[in-house]
Amino acid sequence: MKILHIISGVNPKNGGPIQGIRNYQNDLESLGIERHIATFEEPKEIELWGFHDSLQFHAFGKPKTSWQYNASLIPFLKKEAYNFDIIILNGLWSYHSYGAIKAFLWLKKIGSNKKIPKLFVMPHGMLDPWFQKDKSRRWKALRNYFYWHLIEKKVINNADGLLFTCEEEMLLARTTFSGYRPKKECNIGYGIEAPPPLTEGMKIDFQNTYSLESKQPYILFLSRIHPKKGLDLLLNAYSELLNNSEFANKVPNLVIAGPGIETGYGEKLIEYLNKNPKVKSKVFFVGHLSGDVKWSAIYGCDAFILPSHQENFGIAVAEALACYKPVLITNKVNIYREIEQGGGGIISEDTLAGTVENLKKWMDLSTNAKIKMGQDAFLVYKNHFGVKNAAIRLLEAIK
Repeated sequence: MKILHIISGVNPKNGGPIQGIRNYQNDLESLGIERHIATFEEPKEIELWGFHDSLQFHAFGKPKTSWQYNASLIPFLKKEAYNFDIIILNGLWSYHSYGAIKAFLWLKKIGSNKKIPKLFVMPHGMLDPWFQKDKSRRWKALRNYFYWHLIEKKVINNADGLLFTCEEEMLLARTTFSGYRPKKECNIGYGIEAPPPLTEGMKIDFQNTYSLESKQPYILFLSRIHPKKGLDLLLNAYSELLNNSEFANKVPNLVIAGPGIETGYGEKLIEYLNKNPKVKSKVFFVGHLSGDVKWSAIYGCDAFILPSHQENFGIAVAEALACYKPVLITNKVNIYREIEQGGGGIISEDTLAGTVENLKKWMDLSTNAKIKMGQDAFLVYKNHFGVKNAAIRLLEAIK
């Protein structure tokens, strides 16, 4: 079987969909699957990024305009689509989805003795109603409303099926726009590679680099510093708990890892901490982490926390589960159902009261209960987000 992924960009620094595509490669290749990627990047840049796996790239060069227009896509698909059994469109709301459906419908219209490939769409959370309801996105929501009725509805309803990363993403997608009538919906999960084993050197390097004492427990926030992620809720929750005599001595340190502290939102968080020295003494900003340092930070934490207002999947959440770490998240992190059912964490509303309650529940757990939750967290990862199982579910869906 030959699969073609269409994705607007593959810069590994942006993570997300391209990393998900790469995660499956070894397992799918072992099953005899050949995969190609059509993308709007320069060939030289793809070489510089060092994709050492066996994925084959068709790089059409940089797109034009904010719509990500690239004139090479449609001619390529009209000529080469017959060479593939399956085409998977990754993401929505830009030219690559328009070009894919236009070429796909053209192939069906002209007819041929050649077999037309099946077309599947993987929205990667881009049909979440949050994007239409959030007040900061009013103009973008209006744009998407018209774009849906002009173009994207045709993409969704003419594809052979939609592929979702979790049950909640699939359920939410049904509520966002009128006229949503896909032929097939498949919850295939999302494959996250197993973490490397923790070594003593990794642990020491992380502690020394960021001046963290090994005996001081901490919970870890690992994500972009962005209003959507709910960090302001978390800092306010810390303030409330540190001023509560019942919990003040139980509150662990908070390590915040991720880019964005230099943004306007990040500056407001720093300003808040400067006005609240009690909270500031418990918070450590360590910037963007990757590689062994990132894994060491996850392995070293007591729990992972993400009080997000919207999260389609949350790769870092799944990575924490894979490291036997309980996760403290909101019900706006779309994989919360799998985690809640498996007992791998504590779920709350994305409010200040919900965040406070989440932390209280964690601090009230016994040591044995926390260990048990960590073991359950790993089982959630293994059953729902391990690469091998996800690869099998993907093949079952597209066949």
